[in-house]
Amino acid sequence: MEATALTSLLLEIRTYRLRSGYTEAFHATVAERAAPLLRDFGVDVVRFGPSEQNEDGVEEYLLMRSFASHDDRDEQEKRFYTSPEWHDGPRADIVDRIESYHTVVLTVPASAIDGLRRV
Repeated sequence: MEATALTSLLLEIRTYRLRSGYTEAFHATVAERAAPLLRDFGVDVVRFGPSEQNEDGVEEYLLMRSFASHDDRDEQEKRFYTSPEWHDGPRADIVDRIESYHTVVLTVPASAIDGLRRV
């Protein structure tokens, strides 16, 4: 999705509290398998990676994705999370390493999303 084509987009910020000792393996799975698969399904993965600072020694991770609308988010997530590619692919390696997660969704200017992307 090209953010500059729209004036605002939906930004989903998902934080994960990981099971102790799994940050490196979790990141490798996201970078090598989950993020490319999300992109194959048309999901705009804006940014992902370990938190730069963990509180109380808890391992935390971040995934940001953007969508054109709430309906677009719902449709893309349903299509992705019900797919055999996800279930037979990286799902177990991702889910088994997560203790809990939290999601925040905001409408923001497309330029803000472009600013969050890593080169």
